[in-house]
Amino acid sequence: MKERIVPMFLFALVSIVCLAAEPAKSADGNDSWKLATERNGLTIYSRPHSGSSLKEFKAVGEIAAPSRAVCEVIEDVDAYPSFMPYMAECRLLRHESDSLLSYQRISPKVCCDRDFTLRTYKTSWPSLAGLVYSNRWESANALGPAKKPGVVRVEFCQGAWLLEPNGSARTRATYSVYTDTGGLIPAFIANHFSQSAIWKIFAAVRKQVKQPKYNAAVKPTSISAGN
Repeated sequence: MKERIVPMFLFALVSIVCLAAEPAKSADGNDSWKLATERNGLTIYSRPHSGSSLKEFKAVGEIAAPSRAVCEVIEDVDAYPSFMPYMAECRLLRHESDSLLSYQRISPKVCCDRDFTLRTYKTSWPSLAGLVYSNRWESANALGPAKKPGVVRVEFCQGAWLLEPNGSARTRATYSVYTDTGGLIPAFIANHFSQSAIWKIFAAVRKQVKQPKYNAAVKPTSISAGN
C-alpha cells in the first residue's frame, strides 16, 4: 500500500525568504488551541480546522541561540536536504515583488513522494529584547512545476515560523501549520503522526543552529522594522 503515514506538517518545512509580510501573531492567545503534549522543552497544541477532519498544529519551544541565528537556519534553503527530515529537493524558482517562490519535494520513504510550490514571506520588527523574525508561507502550485508521475501533489499548505528573542542567546520559537497531505491517508493517522513528527523539526533546527556559520557576528538586516 503506497499511501501510508505522512506527517501532516512536513510539507511546510521550507521557509524561504522574501521581503514583506504581515507580522505573525504571538502564540499566547487561546484561539481554541488545546494542549496536545509537552516534553523536552516543547509544547504542542492542536485545534480543529473548519471543514476538515485534519487538525491545525502549533508548537512552542525555546532554542538555545539568538533569534538571528535561528532565522538564518530557517532561511538556509540550500542546506535543508542535509538536515531537515524527509527533505529530498528544495529549489528556488523566482523572486517576486513581495515574496519568493520555491519548489520542494518530500521523500517520506514509507509512501510515495509529495511535492508542492510555496510562496513565502518574511518580515521583522524590533522588540525590547531584539529583532523578532516571521516567516509565513502558503500554497502556490499554479506558479510552479507541473505534476510528476509517481509524486503526489500537496494542494494546500500554509504555516509560519515566529522567532522572538528571549534574552541575548535564546529564542522563543513558534511553528504553526495546516496542510492537506494528499493521497488516501486516514485523517486520524495523519493527525497522530503530524503531532509526533514535530519533535523532529525542532530537533533538527536546534542541532543545526550550533554550526559555526550561523553564529558569526551579527549581520545588518536589510528589512526595515515593520515592513
